[in-house]
Amino acid sequence: MSLPLHLMKHAEPVAFARLAAREEPSWDWRDGPLASITYTDSETSVVGAYDAMPPGVVKQGPLTAFEIAGPLDFSMVGVLSGLLEPLARQGISILALSTYDTDWILVDSARSDDAAAIWKRGGQTVAPARLTGRAS
Repeated sequence: MSLPLHLMKHAEPVAFARLAAREEPSWDWRDGPLASITYTDSETSVVGAYDAMPPGVVKQGPLTAFEIAGPLDFSMVGVLSGLLEPLARQGISILALSTYDTDWILVDSARSDDAAAIWKRGGQTVAPARLTGRAS
């Protein structure tokens, strides 16, 4: 990763939930700064607004979502490794997700300020996400 990156820290916490294989969420999982659903043969994983997830759902969170300003060119190499390696050295666990245009890094909200400080020390820009037409 050769260029400094701009990361946008979203204020609304998200969660990462696990459902049974082929199970559909019973709530509106599309709320929040990031919403994603992934199906595998063994599970359904859902990322969405922490506050929207109903009681009893197996979940991790609250998590803070950091969005890398994009779009990122597909030829860029080492973007995530350059951002995640310093966090790993400090024992900060993450969940990384990619969209067509960019990458997202989810960090336990209790460690999100630590992650932001590490990135800033490494020359990255970290700023609050600006509200847009979508939920943020």
